Amino acid sequence: MGSSGIQIVCVGLGVLGLIAGIVTCVLPNWKVSSFTGQNIITAQVQQEGLWMECVVQSTGQQQCKAYESLLILGSDLQAARAMTIICCMLTAIALLALFAGADFTTCIENEDAKPKVCLVAGVAMIIAGLLLIIPVSWTANNVIKNFNNPLVPAASRRELGPCIFIGWAGGILLLLAGGLLCCFSRPRSGSSGGTAKYYSNSASAPSKNYV
Repeated sequence: MGSSGIQIVCVGLGVLGLIAGIVTCVLPNWKVSSFTGQNIITAQVQQEGLWMECVVQSTGQQQCKAYESLLILGSDLQAARAMTIICCMLTAIALLALFAGADFTTCIENEDAKPKVCLVAGVAMIIAGLLLIIPVSWTANNVIKNFNNPLVPAASRRELGPCIFIGWAGGILLLLAGGLLCCFSRPRSGSSGGTAKYYSNSASAPSKNYV
């Protein structure tokens, strides 16, 4: 597969990673109710996300309430908000840079600059993937720690929501796209701005008119 094919694959992976990042940031499914122990009330499910907390009834009705204050949120939730937003913005910028520097586009006519632009896009995607994996892993660690803590009431225990797994998948896709770009978008060696002409001793030099 040529460099153009690799870049097309990276564009697809980057778009999927961006969609996963947006879904992870928006949906309130980071933590869900745990029906263990004495907590046998299954008529409603509590869901917690980055921006709101929702209660889903067994009838399908859903009521959501946004967090009233940023100061009452935990440090993991505040960091997750910032990291996921930066991840989405950085991924979008990386995709635009990849489109500009890809071999199948003519946005940049300088052939020596295209691999450098794609390399920058690859590094940006790797950083975006890490920014998406870190908050979901941090939150998953806290959820598992509280779930196994015997001092936490059963009604207050939470389990991993779908957004945690979507965030992991999106982060891996971004890391894969960035790694491929960094491997296959190295600057061409021996490239220079101009071309030089050399003449051997046996070859005839350009003829000149002498007076």
